[in-house]
Amino acid sequence: MKKRRLLQSGKIASEIGLGCMSFAGFYGPTDEKEAHDTLNMALDYGIDFLDTANVYGMGVSEKMIGNYIKKNGNPFIIATKASISRDPKTQQRTFDNSAAHLETELNKSLERLSVDYVDLFYIHRRDQKIPIEEVMGTLLKLKKDGKIGGIGFSEISPSSLRRASEIGVVDAVQSEYSLWTRSAELGLIQTCEELGVSFIPFSPLGRGIFSQTPPDPSNFGELDFRKNNPRFMEPNFNKNLELLAPFKEFCAEIGVLPSTLAIAWTLKQAKHILPIPGTRSSSHLVELALGSEFELTDEILDQINSFLPIGWAHGERYSDDQWVGIEKFC
Repeated sequence: MKKRRLLQSGKIASEIGLGCMSFAGFYGPTDEKEAHDTLNMALDYGIDFLDTANVYGMGVSEKMIGNYIKKNGNPFIIATKASISRDPKTQQRTFDNSAAHLETELNKSLERLSVDYVDLFYIHRRDQKIPIEEVMGTLLKLKKDGKIGGIGFSEISPSSLRRASEIGVVDAVQSEYSLWTRSAELGLIQTCEELGVSFIPFSPLGRGIFSQTPPDPSNFGELDFRKNNPRFMEPNFNKNLELLAPFKEFCAEIGVLPSTLAIAWTLKQAKHILPIPGTRSSSHLVELALGSEFELTDEILDQINSFLPIGWAHGERYSDDQWVGIEKFC
């Protein structure tokens, strides 16, 4: 597994990380043994960068990682997030970037993870009532106190990133980015590169659409994020499968799995990109790790672009409810 710089301090990590939202059952049931098997497999393939959050299963994902660390020590570079709260009855989200909330939630995360600090701490969603400059002040204090190694933001705009960077060093920005979600190319990836900020794509496999066997919406559970996602609802879903067919046929012709090629494509877009595909399956993880080894030629890139041009996907990437809290900039 190749390495890339993650933090502006020079700290490096595996160029492919592991998104741990699925440890909390967002894409189907799982258990701690399966999660720990996946973590072991990640280390076997050189993946040492984990991404989680306090709201993934209301702490479940962090606890699974923490229990692994209790048994095995901590071989990982860990990123977690805070600022989203959920009503336990309605599941409605609210956002809080206040100093008291962020420090309280970080302390809880550290306890669940069984660590004294995390390498990277994100603002999961912006609380627009609090200026981002004030939020940066809170994060810089947490860094000074030794609780976090780096500062990150999830789903912010290039303009917000510039404002934050005027106050202190921002190490990473996280947003959805894949062969079917390319809006980050409209300024965010470029601004990150200009400012020396790592860009961390989540859902680089389109929430399973680039798997060899596509997901079946009829099997989505109530907690599955895709259940109410426009791209997985008809008539969009079947149209997307139809448009993906030539790409998957091409993958078969050149002897590579679609998920492996999708990861390789993401890595190829820029040197400051570190994708964090999520999986709860150790066998599926192998497909993702191979994306670091696949040699993506210009000819293959041209073929991919001919099959999947920018904007090919049918349906918005989020429903109206799912868009709440995300800074739109184009």
